Amino acid sequence: MPCLLIFVALGFSGRAQTSPASAAEHPTQDYLLYVVCESADRIVLIRFGPGGARIENQTRTGLMPMDINGPHGIAVSPDKQYFYVSEGHGRPEGSVWKYRAGADTVIKYTSLGLFPATTDITPDGNFIYVANANFHGDMVPSSISVVATDQMIEVKRIPTCTMPHGSRLNREGTKHYSVCMMDDMLVEIDTAKFAVDRYFVLGQGKEMGMTGVPGAHSMTDHKPSCTPTWAQPSNDGSIIYVACNQSNEIVAIKTDTWTLARRFPAGSGVYNLAMTRDGRLIATNKRGQSVSVFDPVTGRELAKIPTQRKIVHGAVVSPDDRYAFISVEGVGSEPGTVEVIDLSSLKTVATVDVGPQAAGIDFWKIEPSKQ
Repeated sequence: MPCLLIFVALGFSGRAQTSPASAAEHPTQDYLLYVVCESADRIVLIRFGPGGARIENQTRTGLMPMDINGPHGIAVSPDKQYFYVSEGHGRPEGSVWKYRAGADTVIKYTSLGLFPATTDITPDGNFIYVANANFHGDMVPSSISVVATDQMIEVKRIPTCTMPHGSRLNREGTKHYSVCMMDDMLVEIDTAKFAVDRYFVLGQGKEMGMTGVPGAHSMTDHKPSCTPTWAQPSNDGSIIYVACNQSNEIVAIKTDTWTLARRFPAGSGVYNLAMTRDGRLIATNKRGQSVSVFDPVTGRELAKIPTQRKIVHGAVVSPDDRYAFISVEGVGSEPGTVEVIDLSSLKTVATVDVGPQAAGIDFWKIEPSKQ
């Protein structure tokens, strides 16, 4: 850890390296997004426009000046006034922080569970849901924290199963979905009750939808075969897509009948998922150094786009469906990277280096170009 801190202090200059889009692919507006860098304790604001991608601003985050705080997840509020960052490390618990967007100033923070990770926000902006992943703790069931955003108070900690990750709400905000990496499960929370409604066993040949809380049925003595890392609702909420990181598959579950819809092959180490408004599924391939674009109805891979560096992490799509923004962690002394994929040409059109271990990423806004 001290070596890593020396690198963060001395080796990260914040200098952007950018490759602009070709003339035919130039955006006419500026796209702004946030990414967190887990090993650098940085929140980075990226601007992408006609001249390519660059760092607009960056802010250090966390309480511990001599230790890595580990920002992992980020969620921008629906009104674009705030964003929320989960911090994995603490003494011992992690935390979640509220910032004012644009100014990037801290408003308030609150402690959560062990290693808070993926974060999502309700459509009304009133609550954030944070998965307490407990990455470095005992293999025991953990929880999802529900935090009221106004006062930043944890109103409920909902037990789920072992190593929850991939916190995502459906478009209406009525259901919350997460997966349990060590239990091969998808868990559904009813947001009106702040309680688990049902869960789904994901292992191939063992697929089964169940009602109630999975804690009593946790499979901590079972070696996972799927190792799910993400749950992504379809636009209409009728299907939940789950990334099986170990078996390199995507599993689709029907929410009306709570049954398996289909499984289809994915890239090596499929990790995070995002969906375009026109219904395409974006998948980051953590071990495969690439990003896949799928037609999720048929399971057909429409494109596989290589990334500049290894350990591909997060994905977010611009509201106009024109671009996908991908965070890549990098290896060793490499910086992290944000890569921009044109969703029409399905090609990478810009990259920008950020701090080490670029992780959670979320879109902020589109505005008239400064160039």
